[in-house]
Amino acid sequence: MHELVFVALAGFAASFVDGALGMGFGPTSSTILLGAGLSPATTSTTVNLAKVATGVAAAVSHWRFRNIDHRLVIRLAVAGSLGAVIGVTVLANIDGKTLRPILAAMLVVVGLRILLRFSRPLPDADTPREGVDDYAHDPPSMPAFDQRGTGLVAAAGGVTNGLVGAWGPVVTPFLLHRGLRPRFAVGSVNTAEVAVAAVSAGSLLGALGGGGLDPGVILAMLGGGVVAAPVAALAIRFVPARAMGLAVGAVLLLTNTRELADWAHLSTGRWVAYFLVPVLVAIAALAPRWWPGRAAEPTS
Repeated sequence: MHELVFVALAGFAASFVDGALGMGFGPTSSTILLGAGLSPATTSTTVNLAKVATGVAAAVSHWRFRNIDHRLVIRLAVAGSLGAVIGVTVLANIDGKTLRPILAAMLVVVGLRILLRFSRPLPDADTPREGVDDYAHDPPSMPAFDQRGTGLVAAAGGVTNGLVGAWGPVVTPFLLHRGLRPRFAVGSVNTAEVAVAAVSAGSLLGALGGGGLDPGVILAMLGGGVVAAPVAALAIRFVPARAMGLAVGAVLLLTNTRELADWAHLSTGRWVAYFLVPVLVAIAALAPRWWPGRAAEPTS
């Protein structure tokens, strides 16, 4: 019972982070489940099944608050689903023991990517001006959005989603760097994630069957995630996200560094690796002070 409560709280936290930052549910959940001893295939299936339900709740919430661009959602969903099939194919054909350190290394990269994303100052809020709620209603108010490479990045995000549930950390920063407003980047990525997660979970169930899945874990994660989704969709409009992003990156780095240290049978070396994690987080946190000219993510 205590384990299920822990999973539910983890689902809430992961869904809140994902809904507010556009990333974090899959990597955070995968780290927890892999650390608990689940196989990579079972972890990916569980996480993606949970992401379908939490993703629907998040998509409805983002639609309600007009945080999505419908054409972009379709483009991301199609390319991401194709990439998910590739990721699942790899996952289904490689032994779990061989794959675990590879997945841990991928999650370390995701953690570094999140730290890099949040090493620059972010806006305190992304509240639209009155009457400016969607591209279709007021196109001139939006910055130029260069969509080149969007399909390729979405496909790459689909591959990592099929492997470790990492969709947002790959796709969301790319859209932000291309000039898309944060609320539309997060909302569109979260909405497209429903299709990508559904394809990932369906492909894994088709390839591996349901063996090893724990319905209690799935339901607990679903419960916590669904409750968090509307809270996160509202919070993104008013709450600064930088500290949360740095914390998520730190958790991913610390947890998966430990996994890699165990795999490599490190003794003294593991403490050096552990020490590097807070150093990297501190560098990311202090970066805006050291380079005050770095631009914040676009907000208008």
